[in-house]
Amino acid sequence: MNVLSLFDGMSCGRIALEKAKIKVDRYYSSEIKEYAIAVANLNYPQDKEYRLGNVLEIKGENLPKIDLLIGGSPCQDFSQANKTRLGDKGTKSGLFYEYVRILEEVKPKYFFLENVRMKPEHQDLISEALGVEPIIINSELIAPHLRYRLYWTNIPFGAMPVDKGLELNDILEDGYSDRKKARTLLESDSRPLATPIKMLHRYWNKGFTTLIFKNKEQCDTIREHFDIHFKGKSALEIDKLIVGMDLSLYSDLRYMNNREREFCQTVPAGYTDSLSQNDAACILGDGWTVDVIAHIFKNMVPGNIEVQDADLLF
Repeated sequence: MNVLSLFDGMSCGRIALEKAKIKVDRYYSSEIKEYAIAVANLNYPQDKEYRLGNVLEIKGENLPKIDLLIGGSPCQDFSQANKTRLGDKGTKSGLFYEYVRILEEVKPKYFFLENVRMKPEHQDLISEALGVEPIIINSELIAPHLRYRLYWTNIPFGAMPVDKGLELNDILEDGYSDRKKARTLLESDSRPLATPIKMLHRYWNKGFTTLIFKNKEQCDTIREHFDIHFKGKSALEIDKLIVGMDLSLYSDLRYMNNREREFCQTVPAGYTDSLSQNDAACILGDGWTVDVIAHIFKNMVPGNIEVQDADLLF
């Protein structure tokens, strides 16, 4: 089939099609983030000639027959994590209408759109525009991280993915987590803050990021000390409290590394090795949990071919 991927990122859709054993003749894609394009080209050099650039410049009349249109339009203005979200009126999430425009222009047999948990009125707006209700899947079923996502598609959908029971500690290269599942991957997870205390403030007081400790004993000791001195305090209050305090027990905290993030997104090991930690975290955070997408895509194949498990990374 011929595929058109809008907001393609690092071509997670391409990986999912490969895992679902679906033959692709031409994989056209639209993306403007240079390092995402570079990683996609490195892993799928055969697709380089079909990169189309900015979605605003794509005209359906200039394309051959498209069998499958896929995309995950920018989510920032829909996301409930964004307190100033503007919904479909936002400059980023408003790009959803470009997906709708191109869907109407190319009239594919199948379409697929991914986005985040959002306010009911925004979800209903997308459902009305596409004529289908979303499938709701949390990646925690097949991966060791939380990723609640909505999938609008006309691809026939069967059963939900089987829960593999994977926990974060199962896939860490070293260290220990006090969480069963990593939080949703974010670009900012790769950027250590000025001090371990600020990293922990964001982790325990704010509920963002995923921190890895040396071992359970260190985690328990730090937790006890943090709860006594810093629990519920603001960053400004913490800055005043730590003056003159011995904080050596807080050393050696870290965020997940590229390999662990790849495992969480069920991306092949080493897919993002050409990137810095920061850039890899960005496109993995923007990307899809590949095995979830492959689970949906496999229903385009007669006989409902079984999707391969993600490659074992460790």
